[in-house]
Amino acid sequence: MKKIIPVFFCLAAAGALAQQDSGSAPAAGSAPAVANAAASVWRTIASDKGRSIEVDTASLQRMADSNVQASSRLNLDKEIVDARTGGSYKYVQTWVRYNCARRSAATLRRSFLTANEEELRSDEMKEAVFMPVRSGTLEEKVMRELCRPPGAQGAAQRHMEQAAEAAAALRQSNETLIRKQLDSIRTAVGNPATAGKQATVYNHTPGAGSAASKPASGADTVVAPPTSPLNWAYSGPGGPEHWAAVAPENRLCSEGRRQAPIDIRDSIAVDLEPLAFDYPASRFAVTDTGRGIEVELIGSRVGLMGKFYELERVTFQHPAEEAIDGQRFVMGAHLEHRAFDGERLVVAVLLEAREEGAENPFIQTLLNYLPLEQNRAVMPETQVAPAQLLPEEQGYYTFMGSMTRPPCDEGVIWAVLQTPVSISAGQVAVFARLYPHNARPLQPAQGRVIKSSRQR
Repeated sequence: MKKIIPVFFCLAAAGALAQQDSGSAPAAGSAPAVANAAASVWRTIASDKGRSIEVDTASLQRMADSNVQASSRLNLDKEIVDARTGGSYKYVQTWVRYNCARRSAATLRRSFLTANEEELRSDEMKEAVFMPVRSGTLEEKVMRELCRPPGAQGAAQRHMEQAAEAAAALRQSNETLIRKQLDSIRTAVGNPATAGKQATVYNHTPGAGSAASKPASGADTVVAPPTSPLNWAYSGPGGPEHWAAVAPENRLCSEGRRQAPIDIRDSIAVDLEPLAFDYPASRFAVTDTGRGIEVELIGSRVGLMGKFYELERVTFQHPAEEAIDGQRFVMGAHLEHRAFDGERLVVAVLLEAREEGAENPFIQTLLNYLPLEQNRAVMPETQVAPAQLLPEEQGYYTFMGSMTRPPCDEGVIWAVLQTPVSISAGQVAVFARLYPHNARPLQPAQGRVIKSSRQR
């Protein structure tokens, strides 16, 4: 996971509400309707790749017992298809109540909004359940800002002004550099010594030594920046050993110290906290990405150590990427989750085929609606239950790792379920026909700590 960079902001717009008494606050477990966009004052407090977190400072309410309440939203760079409604949303807006003294928070309402800030659907929480806020998380940054005493607004304002001055100076420096580069280009284009001569553009391709790839002697040459026509893949020139060379952002694929998958060995058996799966049946979208089968679901989540991670997608690998004491399984599934603060949790399910085994209903539903063409999503009217992909015994191995595809971001919590799930040989044959091999090779463990659920 990429490092989240906090941005200081002020709560001056909420000054009038900062002194609001507790008598005007909503009752516990209730939340106001989604704030009117015209009346909202959104301030960005943190961002990472593809998303940012904002707080509506006009919604801030101070209540009794050290509680504060405000609306915040996740702002996505790209719209996401909602599997429940079939529409697309760009914002996930929540009403959260914080207990500043106890450092805990309760979500009261969650709404999914379109790019026009119209409500697509919402989830009302039946009661306000306070959960501890973990240190170092994005939620803690939000709580710290909202729990500031009213007199602390001046300091936040000064930080904001300093940040704005630094940003303005940076913009001016960048504009000056761009102007110099443009002047150099105009000078080169207008130079009579080069007029009428054809510019030869070529790529620096390793091993390319033919005469056609070299500029003619004496000719002025414009050399294009080195580019790579390759896309990452599981074999060939774009295969795993070349992922870091395909794009600069993939450097962790070769330089990372906590990469996945790994061969799970010498784990420490302890009493791990159970994974709290909340996987209701819901609509889904299934896509053949050209590298594998990917399923998007909305409304499922898993809880771990007082924190909830929303299920974003399920991917399948043939064979399974993880190994247990050197043993590989015929297939694997990765259930990829992300928390509100951007932290990722991947639950890995190992799949084994049995000749006499019954079909897995979750997988069979996906195969029934598999698109006829690659890179096209199918969203049927039927629902699917991701809980059908889980074993009854849910002990697991856990370690810190990375995503197993480019850009190989690290800081990912892994939970590999110890008990494999059976699927039919026919289901495996379908995956094998489409993707004979779409698994990343095992990565060095680098001495990382691996814990496992103790058998009782």
